[in-house]
Amino acid sequence: MIKSLCSLILLLSFNLLANKPFPNVLQLAPNQSSPAANLNAVKWMAGHWRGEAFGGITEEVWSVPLGGSMMGAFKLVVDNQISFYEIETISELNGSLIFQLKHFAKDLKAWEEKDDTIDFPLVKVTPNKVYFNGLTLERVNNDEINIYVVIEDDGGKTEQKFNYKKVK
Repeated sequence: MIKSLCSLILLLSFNLLANKPFPNVLQLAPNQSSPAANLNAVKWMAGHWRGEAFGGITEEVWSVPLGGSMMGAFKLVVDNQISFYEIETISELNGSLIFQLKHFAKDLKAWEEKDDTIDFPLVKVTPNKVYFNGLTLERVNNDEINIYVVIEDDGGKTEQKFNYKKVK
């Protein structure tokens, strides 16, 4: 009986893990508010980072915290041509953090409307991960980070991993 119960619990656990659509990101629950946090939680993002994704070279450059925010710039280069850019910020807002970004084509024409941004409110902070709603920053070590983001494409959603090494 106990062996059968343990097997059932194990099977259900594997089933729940297998059905979790995005294993590296969290979502705010309905009516859940962001926890208290400040930029000390993400100051390790400051620096110049490079990796590969979407068939090309990805690059992010992040400033140190100043004025209640950090600013970042992203670019994707495919076949030695700019594919697109992003301007990103992580800001202190109402005692918590928010990650915001805006996309730009290679000619700097915005993808989003003039006053619109894509916003990721904070969900949770751990020593090596900062979870925003649909986006996770992971500090692997001082020279490597991962960024996981849920991307909508053709009506579906997928989790995309960006692995970056620090440029020295």
